[in-house]
Amino acid sequence: MENKIVFFDIDGTLLNTEKKIPQTTKASIEELKKNGVHVVIATGRPPFMFEQIREELEIDSYVSFNGQHVVYKGETIYKKPMKKHEIIHLHEDTLQSKIPMVYFSESEMRATVGEHQYIKEGLGKLKFYYPEKDEHFPFNESIYQALMFCEKGKEDSLIQKHASFYFLRWHTYSIDILPVGGTKAIGIEHMMKASGLNHADSYAFGDGLNDLEMLQAVGTGVAMGNARDSLKTIADFVTDSSDNDGIFKGLKQLKLI
Repeated sequence: MENKIVFFDIDGTLLNTEKKIPQTTKASIEELKKNGVHVVIATGRPPFMFEQIREELEIDSYVSFNGQHVVYKGETIYKKPMKKHEIIHLHEDTLQSKIPMVYFSESEMRATVGEHQYIKEGLGKLKFYYPEKDEHFPFNESIYQALMFCEKGKEDSLIQKHASFYFLRWHTYSIDILPVGGTKAIGIEHMMKASGLNHADSYAFGDGLNDLEMLQAVGTGVAMGNARDSLKTIADFVTDSSDNDGIFKGLKQLKLI
């Protein structure tokens, strides 16, 4: 099975609701690698926020920032930060609107305010630490992704004004901000070219709205049992939840382990 490749989302897929990797998932990935299958992480997280997971699972290929940064066997093969003038324009507008933001570079993140409750709740759900405050961060660093924190509806005027960005609300107070057209599918395309594998031999497991394009980009897309209904609708099949050995059962059904 050395001509096959499997992409795994992290939150709600590799990780269960306790933000831990189930033992059956660890064993399944180990068996995949023994079978010669290429194992890739595909996530919206920045690289520095899943380094421990990569080390624990011994995975050196990944798609991060929802497709904006791609590493194949330890080597960076694609990176596309946000355009500087566009992110600065957004930054200035959010400061004026008093909407707190968190910006991500390749290696670190910074917030525009200190100790804000919305940021605490949003990042807390992902078990992320509260970043240092630095209002000048977008001016000095290449930014790959941003998070906006506000009540539903407060972002509407910014969405209309900043058409070059894609806004995806994933939490009561938090919204992912990505370049329009920036999806995991773009990263997967670069990964497939680098690996030289066929589309028909690619698989992906995911649970969230940012996994839609990924499941459609591969030969076989698998939605977790805890996935959004819209993802289950377009998936080739639905496995069990991340809390109930979903990856193990899905890989068994695919006969990859």
